[in-house]
Amino acid sequence: MQRNRMMLVCATVLCTALGCNKDKAAEQKLAPTASALEAAMPKAPTATAFAVDSSTSSFTFLMDSPLEKIDGDAPKSLQGELYIDPVDLTKSTALVKADLNKLTIYQQKRPDGNGGYGERVKSDKQNEHARGWLQLDRKEKEVTAEQAETFRWAEIKILKLDNLSATDVTKMTGPERKVTATVSGDFRLHGRKATKSAKVALNFKYTGDKLDAVECKTLEPFVIPLEEFEIHPRDAEGKIVSSIADALSSNLKGKVSKDAPVTISFVAKAK
Repeated sequence: MQRNRMMLVCATVLCTALGCNKDKAAEQKLAPTASALEAAMPKAPTATAFAVDSSTSSFTFLMDSPLEKIDGDAPKSLQGELYIDPVDLTKSTALVKADLNKLTIYQQKRPDGNGGYGERVKSDKQNEHARGWLQLDRKEKEVTAEQAETFRWAEIKILKLDNLSATDVTKMTGPERKVTATVSGDFRLHGRKATKSAKVALNFKYTGDKLDAVECKTLEPFVIPLEEFEIHPRDAEGKIVSSIADALSSNLKGKVSKDAPVTISFVAKAK
């Protein structure tokens, strides 16, 4: 009896050390829940307010895998405000939102991992799946109308600018003054929030000494892990069928990536 107890204790300790509690491990991967992010506020009295021109904006992602390429495009989907201090760009802030209801999914397939990909086409099935995974539609007992409205928006709140090629735009000359930087802040998706950073190109457009607009675009995608934001395959009722990790190891193997590299671009005009 004593020996059996010792064996049970050892097995429990070993299982804990090896991470046998998968549910707890999965919970630890999740970004914390968050409601809508608070509006950006100016950090300096010399900051100028800008509004995103939605007609110029783009929000895209590409999930590249051996058998399929799935990309999403949400043109004219961005809105938001920026407070830019041209004298000291490190004091600039912003809150930009993407309307995921404007997202369209496209697909390219190939039969094996060697040949070329086929034509890029809109996929009704993939669009249905994307809306289900992101829970953009109300589902009885699964997604309320309020939750669907919350999940509709992806938000980026810029809190910090680093690695600037120039900090004082007023000391530069010409109608277009270009700066590169690394922006960091809160990214909220599917009701969860995590800190993300991205390299961006900023093009400040002047008329004489007046700053009229700023063009912003990512120089390289910033990666969004689907598991971190609890984005999983779901059935028609909105219930999770399996985790994205389980799905990728079985029916989605070679077809979908576990990460979604995102790019954004827009022009913001002075108010």
